[in-house]
Amino acid sequence: MRNTMLVAAALLAGAGGAGAADIKSGSGNAAAPFDVVHTTITTSGKVATFRMAVSGAAGQSRPTPAGKLAGSDVFAYVWPTSLDPAIVGFEKGAGILALAATAHPDFDDTPLFDENGDGDRANDGNVWHSHWVVLGPDESCGKGALKVIDIPEGASPRLPATWPGLPLLIDSPGWQPVFDGGAVEIRLPFAEIGALAGAGFDGVTAGLRVNANIHAPLLCVADIFDVASGDLSLPGKVTSQ
Repeated sequence: MRNTMLVAAALLAGAGGAGAADIKSGSGNAAAPFDVVHTTITTSGKVATFRMAVSGAAGQSRPTPAGKLAGSDVFAYVWPTSLDPAIVGFEKGAGILALAATAHPDFDDTPLFDENGDGDRANDGNVWHSHWVVLGPDESCGKGALKVIDIPEGASPRLPATWPGLPLLIDSPGWQPVFDGGAVEIRLPFAEIGALAGAGFDGVTAGLRVNANIHAPLLCVADIFDVASGDLSLPGKVTSQ
């Protein structure tokens, strides 16, 4: 388990030095499904591949249902980046842009998609799915902790076309995470793929929690399971294959 204050401070400081293309990590820092050992972001043509390997079976563990939205948990594999949120349709400089694969049994935040294929688009939050999120600090989530940034009532910031309607800087683009034993991978296209070249990134496994009162801050990063770099310095570099 990692200290959220350390993580927040490192993220806000931005990427570190030159770094390497990938991040190799020691094992034994978290429960095996969330124990990060290797993290990469690569591009080929117009497609970027976000990949994270763990020491156990990736995606095997999901949150215990709470039976209601308030106070419910989210498990996530997260790639924080140095990319500006504007690259995926948010306001420029809105916060820390991260791609995440998430699962949460108590609510559904992908209204355009039917991940479990049962004909109901509103009942499959427990199926692993992808989000872009914009992160920022909020002491209400804990000292030095991060949250998915809230949209204040009455505000109308720039948002991606697949924004799910929640009062958060979150996107539900529908790119399906693929779990292959000890790794999770998300592949997604970028019209301006060159903008990713050399961007910094890291790998994080984490638990998030919905506010028990269902108001801002709505979704806090409550528990950091593991950090690929150990200090959230974003040492990885996006490279072309």
